[in-house]
Amino acid sequence: MIPDYHLHTRFSGDCETDVEELISAARKLGMDSICITDHNDLDFPETPDNISFDLDIDNYISYLKELKLRFQSPDYLLDDIVPFSLRIGVEQGVMPSTCEKLSSFSKEHPGLDFIICSTHVVDDMDPYYKEYFEGRDEKEAYRRYFESVLYNVEHFEDYNVYGHLDYILRYGPSKADNFRTWKFIDIIEAAFKKLIYDGKGIEINTGSLYRDLSYMHPHDDILKLYREMGGEIITVGSDAHDLTHIGHAFDEAAKRLRSFGFRFYCTFRDMKPTFVPIEV
Repeated sequence: MIPDYHLHTRFSGDCETDVEELISAARKLGMDSICITDHNDLDFPETPDNISFDLDIDNYISYLKELKLRFQSPDYLLDDIVPFSLRIGVEQGVMPSTCEKLSSFSKEHPGLDFIICSTHVVDDMDPYYKEYFEGRDEKEAYRRYFESVLYNVEHFEDYNVYGHLDYILRYGPSKADNFRTWKFIDIIEAAFKKLIYDGKGIEINTGSLYRDLSYMHPHDDILKLYREMGGEIITVGSDAHDLTHIGHAFDEAAKRLRSFGFRFYCTFRDMKPTFVPIEV
């Protein structure tokens, strides 16, 4: 099964899932590898539920490194005929105030295999909270979001893929019902041009399917545009914060990728991609 490259555990401020239970659940699904990508959102604004997204990065990497070593030990392999590879990642919540702060994160914290760059905050607000949309035209609210994505792509490079590129559609007043890619094509094209030039990729994020959307992130039109512009680097992630949604709809994700002309998905080790054929 395609390894899940967007997963959260108790190290994320919005999650309580035990790391070892998550790994066990992934292995039962047939995965021989996963990448845990807990939240690190510096300068995150105060929230109604007082959540902090500052990742305890040193303890996080240390703990996951110990788990990696355990999976490589002879004693572990005696109990399991299928070797398992744990990869250590992080989901960086990036915004203008943190682009510089996070610019050398992977060098400052050796041991990371993979970094997702995500836009969670726009104009000092997370669209997860309805206050972001109050007093705003929906189209303008979406445009401000994509402008923030473009800013991050132009000013931040210490990442591998951009996460849930149209995250805002999860929470908009009409979700994607009134969304038309062509209305934002100038911004998205500019972001992809820079992203692809820098050797970065995007993810297929199936988390939208269990959050009341009818399609995976990103929208089909956005994914098609990425491929037409020469984009090849792509990972598959569920964005699971619990054991139930690990690997959610990954068979469908594989078919979707093939239908848009992708022949490979990527895994990462030491921040470098490996291209793996998509089997459907």
